[in-house]
Amino acid sequence: MKKSSLIGIVVIAVAIAVIVSTSSNASSYVTFDEAYTLSENGKSNSIHVVGELKKNSAGEVVGINPSNDRLTVEFILVDDNQKEQSVFLNSPMPSDLLKSDKVVVIGAYKNDRFMADKVLLKCPSKYEENSL
Repeated sequence: MKKSSLIGIVVIAVAIAVIVSTSSNASSYVTFDEAYTLSENGKSNSIHVVGELKKNSAGEVVGINPSNDRLTVEFILVDDNQKEQSVFLNSPMPSDLLKSDKVVVIGAYKNDRFMADKVLLKCPSKYEENSL
């Protein structure tokens, strides 16, 4: 067998191994009901839930409760099925949380409470055209 053929086979094998190992960490967005089911079935981390912060009738964000020392925050997130869920983040509140359009929380349920390890924010883009 030629050296170039052997090297090609090794490269292909490594590429397949990388694809297989990263696909097990891939996660799609789910609702809070699906996240709860996943947590009950043993998936204990890296569940992605997308939603919006709860707002009152005037469009103001409500339900954000930072701790007294500002090291943790709890807020209410509304998923795509309009289910409201309290989310606990064990880190300081992101500075742009109140300005965000969509919020992605990454974590899992622990004792019937969604505990977020990470929060990703989708803020209104400054590059979108303004209609005057």
